[in-house]
Amino acid sequence: MEKIVILDGYVANSGDLSWNALENLGEVTVYDRTAPGEVVERANDATAIYTNKVVITDEIMEALPALKFIGVLATGYNNVDIEAAHRREIAVCNVPAYSTDSVAQLVFAHLLHIINTIGDYAESVNKGEWSGNKDFSYRLTPFNELAGMTIGIIGMGNIGRRVAAIAQAFGMKVITNSKRELPEGVERVSLDTLFSQSDVISLNSALTPTTKGIVNREAIAKMKPSAILINTSRGPLVDEEALAEALREERIAAAGIDVLCEEPPRHGSPLIGCPRCYVTPHIAWQSTQARKRLIDISIENLKSSIGNNPQNLV
Repeated sequence: MEKIVILDGYVANSGDLSWNALENLGEVTVYDRTAPGEVVERANDATAIYTNKVVITDEIMEALPALKFIGVLATGYNNVDIEAAHRREIAVCNVPAYSTDSVAQLVFAHLLHIINTIGDYAESVNKGEWSGNKDFSYRLTPFNELAGMTIGIIGMGNIGRRVAAIAQAFGMKVITNSKRELPEGVERVSLDTLFSQSDVISLNSALTPTTKGIVNREAIAKMKPSAILINTSRGPLVDEEALAEALREERIAAAGIDVLCEEPPRHGSPLIGCPRCYVTPHIAWQSTQARKRLIDISIENLKSSIGNNPQNLV
């Protein structure tokens, strides 16, 4: 029988979903969180482990000789020493594309919140400002339609393509610097052109040496004063100090940020509390439907690995 240990299951499943299907594959132990020094003890004799953010090093694998499978409860797998796993013939499987709709939805939740200032209007009404108004309607600040705006998308994978489709449904012009084959109606431009022409920039790229710090002082200097930046991908794509400085000096209009360079931001971030910067705690991926897909696919990954026909190998 397989011995299965989930090292940090709480964020994916805080109790509203179920791991029960795993019990058909073996003996299951679920930990909400696991500190680095607890991994070996908790996974002792395990044939399969699941990790979301717990780091699995070569040394940990060496201390777990029974281990045959590492399931990553995410798309990114930089927390696992892949080379060491391959050398030890341990299957590592991730979960690609489970949160595409969820992440794309939050891109526009941030964008519409910024454009329409719904929170400000709701607060105004709650304060009685509508009840005592001389007119049937009033404006706190002007807002603009998305139709006719240009959105520049950096990263044209599954999420970027979904963002493009939603943007086109709003009547936006979509541009990208991606070298991939593009959806119909999406225009390929240089990165400089993307920064200078976009009314909205959506970061939907993986973190690579090329994309790290892609939004820096030089890039921000090319942006329109009315531009809005949305980041739902990875925090280090953005130079946080440079972005905070630009927002404070009103060199760009606003930012919707779901990811930071340090998560959680135990040492703070210049973006938290920054004017016209709206930070959410890395929630884009975690709709109920996306988390259920994550769990279901993760279980199928192990099932297929036990059957010697592994899926989603990395």
